[in-house]
Amino acid sequence: MRIFKIFLVFLLAFIFMFTISALAGEKRLVLYGSSEETWVSFIAQEFQKQTGIPVSWTRRSTGETLAKIKAEMSNPQGDVWFGGTLDPHYEAALEGLLWPYPTSPMIPQLKEWAKNPAFAYMVKGLYAGPLGWAINVELLKSKGLPIPKVWDDLTKPCYKGLIGMANPNTSGTAFTALATILQLKGWDEGWNYLKKLHKNIAVYTKSGSASGPMAGKGEIAIAIIFLDDAVKFAEKGYPLKPTPPADGTGYEIGGLSIINWCPHPHVAKQFVDFVLRPDIQALAPKAEANQVPSNKKAPLPPVMTKYGVSLDDVKLIKYDFKWAGEHRKEILDKWTKEIYSLPR
Repeated sequence: MRIFKIFLVFLLAFIFMFTISALAGEKRLVLYGSSEETWVSFIAQEFQKQTGIPVSWTRRSTGETLAKIKAEMSNPQGDVWFGGTLDPHYEAALEGLLWPYPTSPMIPQLKEWAKNPAFAYMVKGLYAGPLGWAINVELLKSKGLPIPKVWDDLTKPCYKGLIGMANPNTSGTAFTALATILQLKGWDEGWNYLKKLHKNIAVYTKSGSASGPMAGKGEIAIAIIFLDDAVKFAEKGYPLKPTPPADGTGYEIGGLSIINWCPHPHVAKQFVDFVLRPDIQALAPKAEANQVPSNKKAPLPPVMTKYGVSLDDVKLIKYDFKWAGEHRKEILDKWTKEIYSLPR
């Protein structure tokens, strides 16, 4: 049944593209961004500057963007979904909300994990980065508390009220954390762990990176975020130590997708090819985006190596993006009903 659905999506998408090519309208781009706002804004301006094509953009977390694309399914308003973790992009692909683009001339230049990270070439990999913690070491020392080293440490009672993470219903970062724990520990043990962790959470934010500045200001001591965000906040002067869990962690692949039946498909293809170029990906650190770029010719951000938290420096689990994408709704429903509703 799924194979037939994918075939039907391909067929309808190509018929749509053929029709649009004969009825090409105004040139502009409507961009839905789930990367950090600085990067979304920067890339929109850069594309407009280099092509002369006007760009309208908005920034929402991955969960919110997926919900918006679903709500607009009968009348799509956006053209491209830029960034955010792969799992919601994968779910969107499963539901036929994305347009396959297997003919991008940039595909041969991409690293293997970026060429077709979902299926049917509906998603390209834009970047990758490991999950970890931003730790306010001085705050922990002032409280006489040890520095956590492995995931189990975060469930110790001494950290009650000192940990922050985002709500996985809105944040791809937090969903990656859930999927990481469930894959690292197994289904049953993983849910037991998440119940214990919940008792120590001081706040669930909407945005994946929002707990980082909170840790930097001493409102909490430990933020569960992507390590490139931890590095960004450390570089801004916050007293934070970007820390990868010693027992292994998951990682993100930032998704890049064209929305099915989008209003400006030709410009959408042009934008996808544009942001996959090595010279454009090399600009990411200027917008405080320090993930590993997907183009083989794009340079690695040196700041990640400086803190020892690049992909090569961190112990990674064999994070299963396919499993996470296919079970995303089930995991979120279970977490909301059985974990989030518990007292802390």
